[in-house]
Amino acid sequence: MRLDKFLANSGIGTRKEVKEILKNKKVSVNNVFVKDGKIHVDEEKDIVKYENKIINYKPFVYIMMNKPAGVISATEDSHHKTVIDLLNDEYRTYDIFPVGRLDIDTEGLLLLTNDGILSHNLLSPKKHVDKKYYVKIAKKLNENDIKMLENGIKLEENFVTKKAKVEIISESSNENDCKKSDNLVYIIISEGKFHQVKRMFKAINNEVLYLKRVKMGNLLLDENLELGEYRELTEKELNGLRN
Repeated sequence: MRLDKFLANSGIGTRKEVKEILKNKKVSVNNVFVKDGKIHVDEEKDIVKYENKIINYKPFVYIMMNKPAGVISATEDSHHKTVIDLLNDEYRTYDIFPVGRLDIDTEGLLLLTNDGILSHNLLSPKKHVDKKYYVKIAKKLNENDIKMLENGIKLEENFVTKKAKVEIISESSNENDCKKSDNLVYIIISEGKFHQVKRMFKAINNEVLYLKRVKMGNLLLDENLELGEYRELTEKELNGLRN
């Protein structure tokens, strides 16, 4: 790995800042000061120091974001702001990507990482990782609606969804006042087809007015995160996703 990327990925600074740091002889590799960021270092064998302190390289980062509406789940886009645009430079140097997608108008839990193996495991249809959504709908559900949603429902292209779980939210819910309604439910699905939740409710002649993902696998959205805010996963949260 190039030294400048090693330093940037370790949170020392942006690529531009790292260039200046190297110029000022603040970085050594195996006790030899280095100015050239293009040289390659072995993150497992070489001893890299910044201001005489050893840098413990962190190859992967795992970020929980409370995605706001109006932002797309992509690494780049010419027309809309992306979730990557919300990150500071420290994280952008890691070539992070979102694990799966949330629609542009959907809020809530989004995992971002540069760990391709974990991402694959979470998104693989074979793993059946549950996703839980908080949903405000246009009309109350009756028993038949719930039965149809939970047993699997046929969508437009003759695709039948896997079994889901529907939970009616009582009026005493602690959700924000602006989102309080009689027409609130949680729905848990193990798939991630395009607009799936919206299409499932449309198939029973209902409409999703508001959609927020609150859980993915064992990872629960941190209620302290405001829309657009993010933080790294704790070790416990990360282990929960891996198991």
